[in-house]
Amino acid sequence: MSNRNSQANKQAARERLRAERERQAKKDKLRRQLTVGGAIVVVLAIAGGIGLAVANSGGGDGSPEDTWAKAKDAKLVKPANTSGADGTTVTIGKKDAKNTLALYEDPRCPGCANFEQNVGKTVEKDIADGKYKATFHLGTFLDDNLQGTGSKNAVSALGAALNKSPEAFLHLKEALYSKEYHPEETGPDKFADDSYLIKVADTVPELKGDKAFQKALKDGTYDRWALTMSDAFNKAKDVRSTPTIKLNDKLLSADGQSAPSTVDVFNSLVDKGLKK
Repeated sequence: MSNRNSQANKQAARERLRAERERQAKKDKLRRQLTVGGAIVVVLAIAGGIGLAVANSGGGDGSPEDTWAKAKDAKLVKPANTSGADGTTVTIGKKDAKNTLALYEDPRCPGCANFEQNVGKTVEKDIADGKYKATFHLGTFLDDNLQGTGSKNAVSALGAALNKSPEAFLHLKEALYSKEYHPEETGPDKFADDSYLIKVADTVPELKGDKAFQKALKDGTYDRWALTMSDAFNKAKDVRSTPTIKLNDKLLSADGQSAPSTVDVFNSLVDKGLKK
């Protein structure tokens, strides 16, 4: 009797333990479901917030490439001190100057940087002296060759500087091509960064701390103009590389191909080509 009752008690105890384990298992399962469900809600909420932010920003991925894709359809804003239907004619110098020097350059071009560092000051002095007036033609083909958007962004910055004054344009161009600020051809695409261009512009007296210039750059006011300038550059005849320098529409070159890289060679070629 005693043995049978003891066995029954053990059986009852096992049943209670099994039932308790089942109840605990159900609780654990419910807790896991609630945790996973809560995580899904959080993820969906974040995704919804991101989607709303993108929708409010007008779509796109916000990358520089996306910004320039949109610039193609933006309204064309021509900087002051330009002429022509699309504002792509940039002429600086005395109007009565008989001779015209044309410079074809790309902001990221190392050869252009070399020319500007060696001959740029001479060109500025000749313009001021009325030896010739100068036209500037800005290309952005190196963005495709090297990848990036720095050339386009730098041209947009030059448009904002030109809107301030021809002097601001010339001095910003000089700073961009300087040894201190011009990026290496195979290095980072520094000109794609607005903050870097503003840093360079702050070394230019006409643009130091200029809020209007900075706003125009950040807002992309002259982005469409930069693309239009680049299109005009691509249509230019006899321009196969940068820099290309022409005097009175004739290639200025000692070897028939490359631009002069020293002041002496430059002055010699200019003196031969000037209209008397």
